[in-house]
Amino acid sequence: MRLHSLRARIALVFVVLMLLAQAAAYIVINSVILKNAHENAEEQLSVAERVFGQVLRSNSQQLTQAASVAASDFGFREAVATHDSKTVASALQNHGDRIHADAVMLVDLDGKLIADTDGAAHEGMAFPFPHLIRTVAQKGDASSFGMIGGKAYQLVAVPVKAPIVIAWVVMGFAIDDVLAREMSSLTSLDVSFLTVDERDRWDVVASSLPEASRVRLKDQAQLADDGYATRMVRLHSEGRTVAVLLDRSLKEALAPFRRLQSALLLITMLGVIVSIVGSVLTARSVTRPLAALAQFSRRVGHGDYSGPIEIRHQDEIGELASAFNQMQEGIVERESRITELAYMDRLTGLPNRALFNDRLQHAIVAASGSRRPLSVMMMDLDRFKLVNDTLGHPIGDLLLCEVAGRLRAALHRPTDTVARLGGDEFAVLLPEGDLAAARVVAARMLRALEEPITIEGQLVDVGASIGIVIYPEHGTDMNVLLRRADIAMYAAKRANLGHALYDARHDHNSAERLSLMGELRQAVEHDQLTLYYQPKVDLATHRVTHVEALVRWDHPTRGFVSPDQFIPFAEQTGYIKTITRWVADKALAQCAAWRAEGIELAVSVNVSARELILSSLPEMFQGLLEKHGVAPDRLWIEITESAIMDDPNHAIETLDRLHALGIRLSIDDFGTGYSSLSYLKRMPVDELKIDKSFVMGMTHHKDDETIVRSTIDLGHNMGLKVVAEGVENEAMMQRLNALGCDLAQGFHLSRPLPPAKLAQWLIEQSAQADAFAEPSLPA
Repeated sequence: MRLHSLRARIALVFVVLMLLAQAAAYIVINSVILKNAHENAEEQLSVAERVFGQVLRSNSQQLTQAASVAASDFGFREAVATHDSKTVASALQNHGDRIHADAVMLVDLDGKLIADTDGAAHEGMAFPFPHLIRTVAQKGDASSFGMIGGKAYQLVAVPVKAPIVIAWVVMGFAIDDVLAREMSSLTSLDVSFLTVDERDRWDVVASSLPEASRVRLKDQAQLADDGYATRMVRLHSEGRTVAVLLDRSLKEALAPFRRLQSALLLITMLGVIVSIVGSVLTARSVTRPLAALAQFSRRVGHGDYSGPIEIRHQDEIGELASAFNQMQEGIVERESRITELAYMDRLTGLPNRALFNDRLQHAIVAASGSRRPLSVMMMDLDRFKLVNDTLGHPIGDLLLCEVAGRLRAALHRPTDTVARLGGDEFAVLLPEGDLAAARVVAARMLRALEEPITIEGQLVDVGASIGIVIYPEHGTDMNVLLRRADIAMYAAKRANLGHALYDARHDHNSAERLSLMGELRQAVEHDQLTLYYQPKVDLATHRVTHVEALVRWDHPTRGFVSPDQFIPFAEQTGYIKTITRWVADKALAQCAAWRAEGIELAVSVNVSARELILSSLPEMFQGLLEKHGVAPDRLWIEITESAIMDDPNHAIETLDRLHALGIRLSIDDFGTGYSSLSYLKRMPVDELKIDKSFVMGMTHHKDDETIVRSTIDLGHNMGLKVVAEGVENEAMMQRLNALGCDLAQGFHLSRPLPPAKLAQWLIEQSAQADAFAEPSLPA
């Protein structure tokens, strides 16, 4: 069992708690035993003190009675009165022997000894206890302790009357070891008689203790330290103080409790052993199901949901196991849902981009091992945006679901995969298909989409463009295959082929364009682009009030880079927004600078289709106008006809907001798109620009001139100014003037010029305009 494991900690806690409980119980019970032993010893001392006092009183009464009998004896009194010393001594001896008195004395009225049977004192000597005689004289009898000849005695005295007091009889028992042992047997204690000398030192007179043990009696403090309970009783004495010491050994007092203490210690040890065993078993019963739960959790953590954990307990652990099972079920359900969301398209139920990429990667690995080809197809729906804009997004979603079903039905092998990558873009993987198989499947899918599609009673017509790539002929990397399939799809869409195989000629500039994009970003960020301005000449007056801002890029190593090279690429990547802001900012700054120089010119800025649908475009132009202090009517925005028709509803909404700001609007390249008059009349535009292809061809083709004339008439009928682009010679300009065109723009008039050269050109043009106007003045 590991020291830091839960099982070890549970066992340790149980053992510690049990040890504390057992130790506490042992300490409490042992302290109770010690307390009881002390109390019993004290009780024994108290009882012994009472017994000792009773014995002393009994001895005193016995002595008093014997002495009174002797003092009352007629013969004894006569002998005392006649000073018959032999008779007195004999009588005293007889009476003392009757009670086994150790000392019998007769004291005269002068306090001197008349007779002494023990011989401890000599006749004629003063009686050593005069206070005893005085007490007898006052009370009739008395008792006291005293030392005679180095021995301690319990003495009583009674008067001898004939009829007056003629003497005193004194009787006593000797205090010796015999008396001490008798007292010890009565009290079950050690009894010792002590006296104190002139130096306040205690001397042992008699004791029940052996001679070797009597030394300790001289230091009572040491007795307590040695484990004795003692009681000192001072006796009524004359001369040296006489006291009795009662002591009880606590070890002996605890002797009856030793068995109980041993049993208690044994019980404590057994309790500790039982607690250890019980704690280990309890810890095991707790941790074993926890270990099973931990193993179950690790299995679930590794994604193994093979089965639930078995519930064997109907307690909290059982509830925990049940919760783990519920957790596993929830995880399985959520993972299934997450997998569905992560790898399946929610709208069509087809695999999404992530799942398609995963299957394609696995197919590439398998194909590289077996050296067999596989095919990848990218498909984009034609006219889907028109369906969305015309019938609404709900119809578009239903259309995508119908297309998904037809594409799925067109695949006959279970290993083939069709996926929706997003929007109206689909992809197909044929892991065992060569070019021939891919062409067959592509033709089958196109035929499936040619069948009429009816959505909620509305007949919907869509087509598709499919790009095909073959592994390993067109690439061995997944991303390369997908990119080239996308290129092939756009080639099929441009050529209206239905499906097309990837051709490297479609992609020869990809690396160069990528490098060009990075350099374009640096050019914008470091202000390396420049603006040129091409004037628009009024055909009636030959004066110039408008110029068009055209961006130019003079690359430090590539040289001049045509806008046709980088503008379309910027539109595809979305970077056109940054370029447009840069152009507008520089153009308005130049417009403000011209006005400060006294040159009144309006400036035109081109806006792409991608920007036209941005809701932030009006705010961007408004901010720049305020920044440079330019009036809104000095700014013209040119939008291509095709850009408007990509998303006419959003485009018209943006144009309305721009027109509300006071900005002038112009439709560029008019005639090349497919706009309808219904849209055109809704647009708040001020100008139409005829595409240069019609202007340049009208001198050679009647149809082009017809288109130019019709466009001019249409614009004038709608109250719009008409501008002709691509004027290359005087004949074109004269013909446009004859057709009523308002403005002209082209190399015949002026190429795009930098600001400084434009200012010089304007001076020259102003002189020409003045010369042109002179014939109309009065002569």
